[in-house]
Amino acid sequence: MSVAGTYKITINSPMGAQEATLTLNDDGSGNMAGAQGSQDLAEVTIDGSSASWSTEIQQPMPMKLEFTATVDGDNISGDVKAGAFGSFPFSGAKA
Repeated sequence: MSVAGTYKITINSPMGAQEATLTLNDDGSGNMAGAQGSQDLAEVTIDGSSASWSTEIQQPMPMKLEFTATVDGDNISGDVKAGAFGSFPFSGAKA
């Protein structure tokens, strides 16, 4: 089973639920688009049903977000590390 696909995800951050569209590609590329704009993914690693990646956001402040995820069928869930702010859960499903 490939983790590649487009997912509608919700990040449960201290600023409330943040919704985004996540696209993961088998070639190690991807994109995430939401209220903070659209960012390309970097450091994408896919290993079976697990994946990790990072992205840089500029709003509400410049920050590197580091994601770890597990895909189960059409569902994705995991954690996002937001710099000094700690880690927050996220989850979603294929769009």
